[in-house]
Amino acid sequence: MRDFYDIIDSRRTIRDFKNESIDDEVIERIISAGMKAPTNDHMRDWHFIVIKDKSIVMKLISKVPEKISDDEVNKILQDWNLDDTCQQNAYKAAIPKQYKMLAEAACVIAPLFRQKTDILHPENLSHLNGYASIWCCIENMFLAITAEGYASALRIPLGEEGDWARKVLNFPKDYLMPCFIAVGKASDDAFHVVQKEYSITERIHKDVW
Repeated sequence: MRDFYDIIDSRRTIRDFKNESIDDEVIERIISAGMKAPTNDHMRDWHFIVIKDKSIVMKLISKVPEKISDDEVNKILQDWNLDDTCQQNAYKAAIPKQYKMLAEAACVIAPLFRQKTDILHPENLSHLNGYASIWCCIENMFLAITAEGYASALRIPLGEEGDWARKVLNFPKDYLMPCFIAVGKASDDAFHVVQKEYSITERIHKDVW
């Protein structure tokens, strides 16, 4: 097994995949790693729909825009007020591949968590504990995917994509899907986003800010 910090350093979001399958045993190890993440209520009320059937994948992602022009991408960047060059380049690479990465992945995983309160109108931060926990689970999965020699990318559902996913995948109404996860072998010419450089010493504040 690779060194833990090497796994962290080498994990990257990849949106270009080879036409290769992934074994169920590998997926089970990845999800098992996710299930070991910290959870808000100790119950780990998480489920995972693993979609390999391409007909289901294509139906699932039919609400995701298949093509987007450079002008549309630039308009999005303007609307989001993104003025950092490194950040702009990351989104210019990511936005046009949202459909492609899900369509070409070896599998798409839909993580699900039970949400007991209105996630869009929480009364306090504690009402978001379930949402926070599932992202701890997802991060564990990303690291496990890297350790297994695979790559991954995610898409947070926009517009009606979440409701459509519920209809296609038939998961219960009290469960939410925070993202789609694309998993597969990175293609030989996969694009790697240049990471933003920062100083860790400037981010650490001892005792007080």
